[in-house]
Amino acid sequence: MSHHGVGLRAVLRPAAFLTAGVLAVPLLAGCGSDDDVAKPLAAQDIGLVARGQVADGGTLKWAVDALPETLNTYQADADTGTTRVAQATLPSMFRMDATGRPVANPAYLESAKVIETEPRQVVLYKLNQQAVWSDGREIGAADFVAQWRALSGKDTAYWTARNAGYDRIEKIERGANDLQVRVTFSRPYADWKSLFSPLYPKDVMGTPDAFNDGARRRLAISAGPFKVEKVDTVAKDVVLGRNPRWWGRPAKLNRIVLHAVDRDKRVSALADGSADLADLDPADAQRIGLAARGKGDSGPLQGGKTSLSNLRSWARAHGLDAGAEAGREDLARSISRYLDQQRALEALEVRKSLEPAYTQLALNGAAGPLTDERVRRAIARALDRKEIARLVLTPLGLPAVPVGSHLALSGQPAYADDSGALGAQDTKAAQALLADAGWVPGGPVKDAKKGQKAAGPESDREEKSDGGRDGEYVVGEDDKGDRGGRHLAEEGRHGGAAGAYAPKGTAAPAGAKAAPLAKDGKPLALRFVLPSGPGSDTLNTVATRISAMLDRLGISTTITKVSDESYFKDHIAAGDFDLALYSWPSSAFPATDARPIYAKPLPAADGSVNVEQNYTRVGTDQVDQLFEQAATTLDEDEAAGLIKQADSRIWAAAGSIPLYQRPQLVGARKDLVNAGAFGFQTPVYEDIGFLKKGAKAPASPSRG
Repeated sequence: MSHHGVGLRAVLRPAAFLTAGVLAVPLLAGCGSDDDVAKPLAAQDIGLVARGQVADGGTLKWAVDALPETLNTYQADADTGTTRVAQATLPSMFRMDATGRPVANPAYLESAKVIETEPRQVVLYKLNQQAVWSDGREIGAADFVAQWRALSGKDTAYWTARNAGYDRIEKIERGANDLQVRVTFSRPYADWKSLFSPLYPKDVMGTPDAFNDGARRRLAISAGPFKVEKVDTVAKDVVLGRNPRWWGRPAKLNRIVLHAVDRDKRVSALADGSADLADLDPADAQRIGLAARGKGDSGPLQGGKTSLSNLRSWARAHGLDAGAEAGREDLARSISRYLDQQRALEALEVRKSLEPAYTQLALNGAAGPLTDERVRRAIARALDRKEIARLVLTPLGLPAVPVGSHLALSGQPAYADDSGALGAQDTKAAQALLADAGWVPGGPVKDAKKGQKAAGPESDREEKSDGGRDGEYVVGEDDKGDRGGRHLAEEGRHGGAAGAYAPKGTAAPAGAKAAPLAKDGKPLALRFVLPSGPGSDTLNTVATRISAMLDRLGISTTITKVSDESYFKDHIAAGDFDLALYSWPSSAFPATDARPIYAKPLPAADGSVNVEQNYTRVGTDQVDQLFEQAATTLDEDEAAGLIKQADSRIWAAAGSIPLYQRPQLVGARKDLVNAGAFGFQTPVYEDIGFLKKGAKAPASPSRG
């Protein structure tokens, strides 16, 4: 699911979601007036100013998680870095506005609309007469044709990640002149606005070799405000420079440098000037926020000599290495460097909003107790989703509202809270469902052992974990659940968007523990699999809170931590989990983008099961039919109703439970404008820049 027109497609992978590798309707405005549509829960926070207040020139150093493996968004290993390059350098017929609606991009389109529905749907694109590729050639039908043929799925020599929509095109022709493109569909396609965004030149799409290899490390031809100047694998930079053939409003910046910076080094990069803009974890955001407000700690080195024990205590409290062997001089130097860095952070601020993505609890319905819909529904009804949302979002000053839809987020036209199809939190109802499924409190258990492996699709091989002694533990036996790093889990590296957030060290709530449930001599015990790398601290906190809620029903959970590298590939995609936390982005085109996430798994020719991106393995024929109907109707009101019906049935099946919209925390130089926490909206790259001298910095919505 994508929030910018390319994101989900830039991250859908064969074995993982994703959008980004993570994971996110044509415009459904017809479902109601603007007054009837809910607004986004949080406004974007980008230091918005008019172009006249932005200085000409300068270089923006933008931190990304990794150097993109490819610059082709339609390949399986595309990521968010790939998406940013495409947004800045390539045409997109439609882009997202601040409410997650697709709007025609006037830089490339004069208009685009359905002009015929019988006997075939025909869309006519009228291109901006100034739109040209950087080599001087006009953007036209030949580029549309090449992209259709590459992505249609008919030629397997193209290593494409997906072909949704392109497989429904019957032909593409030149219109009345070179600036018109007629696209005829073999069958109706409601989400036609999702296509050709981004649009690559025919030089990239024209042959399998050019598609598969030519655009991985270079993009010789572009048609945006920027062009790719170089990809530096040593410095881990993608350098974008102004495109001299750009016909739109000139880019304010001379260059944008996408620089790979590890999450735990973001604050240092912002402090020393090697980054101007970077996504942050909550602890780092808090540190920058305090510095920006002049409320930093002056440290223990003021006013004379401080004892070694006090120095160690201060260092530990501020996340510094305070090992038992560290001497006073070493600690003093570390603390001094920290305080110098804190003073440098005063030139920065935190911009915050909510990402167009949500975190969910996934329940694996392929084997074990969770194959029973009653057990899944019981778990879902045991969860206090409002409490979980407050746990994550309230400390950040963001709206703590549970997500009510699998297929859209508040502010989008397709959004409706359909969670009533499952029912609100109700412990007694959950207990009744479990009893109906035959799970008896205090029943006899054969060979019950402390730490017994869960009754689920668990591999017999030994678990390998980055968590050390924290690799596996039974919730409630000890306090291991609150140990670990201070970072954010990157849920989306292999199939979901990055992580959950909560205050460091938040403990699970106290509650009466119910007698263990058993059936046929086996306990109701589930394995909760989590990543153990950077960012896992908060996910662990959320999982521990959920486990405590289940413990009150008599359901035991064993939390197993695995490495980030294996989390999605070896566990989520492979079905080796009972419970898990990961994220999906929202989409402006749920009938297309969400279908593979909730499609009913089907047997493949080789005897395996094709789950597409439905890693919970829970699906129904009816949901599949509703998605197909929504994708083929051109009546926007009807499409909205079908999406709502599909979402209600997904809720009722209880394979995945949306919890909360993910926070978006971005550290930025105070004089950097029109960039930050973008929310739903596609960045307008030509307007990003630095304030002119003497211009007044805008007030941030996140700070009133």
